Amino acid sequence: MRSIRRPVRIRSQGSDVGTDAPRSRRHRRARTLLALLGIVLSLALVAAGLGVWTVMRSFPTLSGEVALPGLDADATVYRDDAGIPQIVAKTSKDLFMAEGYVHAQDRFWEMDFRRHVTAGRLSELFGESQVGTDTFIRTLGWRAVAEQEVALLDPVTLGYYQAYADGVNAYLATHQGTDISLEYAVLGLQNAGYEPERWTPADSVAWLKAMAWDLRSNLDDEIDRATLAATLTPEEVSELHPAYPYATHPTIVDGMPPTASAVTAAAPAASEALESTALASPLDDLRTALASVPELLGPAGGEIGSNSWVVSGEHTDTGEPILANDPHLGPVMPSVWYQVGLRCETVSADCPFDLAGYGFTGMPGIIIGHNARVAWGFTNLGPDVADLYLEKVTGDSYEYDGAEKPLIVRNEKITVAGGPSVKIEIHSTEHGPIVSGLEGTAFPGIASDYPVAAGLPASPAPAAPAAPAAGGAAAPAAAAPAGEYQLALQWTALTPGRTATAIFALNAATDWESFRAAAELFEVPSQNLLYADVDGNIGYQAPGLIPIRKKGDGTVPVPGWTSDYGWTGFIPYEALPTTFNPPSGLIVTANNAPVGANYPHLITADWDLGYRANEITSRLQGMIEDGKPVTTDTMSEIQADNFSAAAATLVPLLQDVRVSGAAREAQALFDDWDFQVDADSAAAAYFNIVWRNLLVNMFDHKLPDGLGLTGGDRAFSIVESLLDQPDSDWWVNDRIGAVGRDSMLSKVLTRAAAEGADLMGADASAWEWGKLHTLELKNASFGESGVAPIEWLFNRGPYELAGGSSVVNAVGWDASVGYTVDWVPSMRQVISLADWDDSTWLNLTGESGHAFHPNYVDQMPLWQRHETRPWLFSLAAVKKSAQDTLHLRAARND
Repeated sequence: MRSIRRPVRIRSQGSDVGTDAPRSRRHRRARTLLALLGIVLSLALVAAGLGVWTVMRSFPTLSGEVALPGLDADATVYRDDAGIPQIVAKTSKDLFMAEGYVHAQDRFWEMDFRRHVTAGRLSELFGESQVGTDTFIRTLGWRAVAEQEVALLDPVTLGYYQAYADGVNAYLATHQGTDISLEYAVLGLQNAGYEPERWTPADSVAWLKAMAWDLRSNLDDEIDRATLAATLTPEEVSELHPAYPYATHPTIVDGMPPTASAVTAAAPAASEALESTALASPLDDLRTALASVPELLGPAGGEIGSNSWVVSGEHTDTGEPILANDPHLGPVMPSVWYQVGLRCETVSADCPFDLAGYGFTGMPGIIIGHNARVAWGFTNLGPDVADLYLEKVTGDSYEYDGAEKPLIVRNEKITVAGGPSVKIEIHSTEHGPIVSGLEGTAFPGIASDYPVAAGLPASPAPAAPAAPAAGGAAAPAAAAPAGEYQLALQWTALTPGRTATAIFALNAATDWESFRAAAELFEVPSQNLLYADVDGNIGYQAPGLIPIRKKGDGTVPVPGWTSDYGWTGFIPYEALPTTFNPPSGLIVTANNAPVGANYPHLITADWDLGYRANEITSRLQGMIEDGKPVTTDTMSEIQADNFSAAAATLVPLLQDVRVSGAAREAQALFDDWDFQVDADSAAAAYFNIVWRNLLVNMFDHKLPDGLGLTGGDRAFSIVESLLDQPDSDWWVNDRIGAVGRDSMLSKVLTRAAAEGADLMGADASAWEWGKLHTLELKNASFGESGVAPIEWLFNRGPYELAGGSSVVNAVGWDASVGYTVDWVPSMRQVISLADWDDSTWLNLTGESGHAFHPNYVDQMPLWQRHETRPWLFSLAAVKKSAQDTLHLRAARND
């Protein structure tokens, strides 16, 4: 056999001697590199495919047929292009079972995360970093109260909750892990053995406690006043917590005051102050604990609120009422709201539901919306329903009316993923659970050494006492018995109530009488309920349990060792604020005081101060006086109102201040400005930088850490009242050389101009408010994990936004921190009672909780541009607009 050898060719011309061996080696290397590149690309494609498959495998089935064991008869789910489901069923049981199934399809992880929060079981998901949070929530006992409420439910209502749970569990029976949601794949990186439990009615009812907690009225103000009292005079504390301006701003029941000087606002009577030395440590404990609790309605910000108003047919283009509502909550991903329609195929006493609106996943029924006869909206009433009591504790007992009483003790165990369980001992007094000095609880928020923790805020350091204000004298204090002191919390939500039943009564209401009967059941959290019906009526009702106190006004902590400050009962329902078909033909609620200063009962001393209510009322009254009919478009335009009352008040003064250089160029932006805080406005950008600098330089150096003014209605009212006191000590700041009002304004104009140039460039005319005022939508659980790729999976934004604090378009920001958005109109609805199909609605993000699903964030661009979507209600219109139709099949006997 001949051997084969590649010949060497010798070139005869020239001196070069060549061979093809190097070229061959180059070819082989090239082929090898191409092969490796092909392998890498193939692996990348496989990885990408696996990633896409992992993401998409949890996307729900929206069309065709699905067997749903437990249904009595088939049900149908119609979805439009936004993925909003409209459910039609033959029985109430089937309707709520289908709703549970659909909620689980779209957002079960959200539901599962929420129930772990409300039960104090976050440590089961995320490990020891959440033991402090769980301890605090177990101390409050949300889950325990929810279980008591479930035990008190009537059989029909309990059946609704159980049917809903059965629907959720039917979905879980056929889906596991990442099939349910992408979050379970991420959770598996640190907690691979976790499997969701079956859903129960108590899981649903416990969510009402989270609602109540996030809307807990003035508890933060109570802590704030007590902390301020340690370093400021009573007069200074009162200046920082102004009373409602009844003389100039409207109340809900009475509307605008008859004249600008009709009523003089009076500060609330001061409660007996406790010694600051006794309060200091418990207050620090409590403030740190509060910071650790997830705000499930979104990060609340400093001055959260909502708008809702209704106009009678006398003033509308249709001759029938129009109702608008946009609750202001913290932004969260996905939106806290879930849009849904619930329709009995034949409406009857046994199946009375024919409605659509906004609800919460994990809860059957809807919270805000309309049925075939009645429409309603919610804003937070904000009554003072929580009091702090300073308790003298000695060992296992506490002092009460001169006697020693044993502490009420409850033992619980917290299961911790990846670690040993933690046993906790919960103590309570006559007033409620002790919420300070919780042993062994550091409330760490996110643990830096834990790879993927829940998106909970890191706890701030305890506030350091501030130096006393110049000339300030110590507040008079009640002598406290010597001993160990802790704070106990008395709160209406810690007593079993009837709100779980109220939701279905509202959903089925057909007239004012049945609506008010339903409202009477809505005990916690107390809300402003706005009403309109197809017969042309409009109305307002304030429900809820609002305590009557023996002594004190609820504005500061009070002695717990005496019964003098106890609750004697609640304001009777018939005495709560209400109005029906007022002569004005309009009702405006924007967290303003519902009644005047002469109302015989104390609801709270801490109302929103009415700037939004004033603007809404003024705009509507202006249209009425001009004979212009109110339309659904008008209502949406008012929801988008960016007028800043703070700017309208301050800018004329700012324009008179002498400045030079860059500050003068920026000051010129105010010329001809209409005080609209639009996203593209240079003047709005400069004003808000000035506003923040003003608040920081007037107050921060005189207040305890963490108590800076957030820039909303309270801050505006404080500054407005000081404008006529140019020599007030609040205008003095030695650090920047400010010695009075005009000096302060000059300094902040100059500093703000420099800050604007640093943030947006030297050309002030090119500044835009939206460049600073941005919103990043963060996932409620993993959005602040600290792991960038995980945050990228679930978060969206940033979005440049208009609006501001104490503006109708309440896209609020915390001036003590920066310019980014902290709370928003969480949804928007405008309901036409003349034609339900002429109504509009919009959610903040989207319907789906699945990252990368087409409906995960599809409504956000509309929300950002202040556009809305048609809200179709008639079944014919719903069917015509359906992009997907899912038939839920009952079990067949054949």
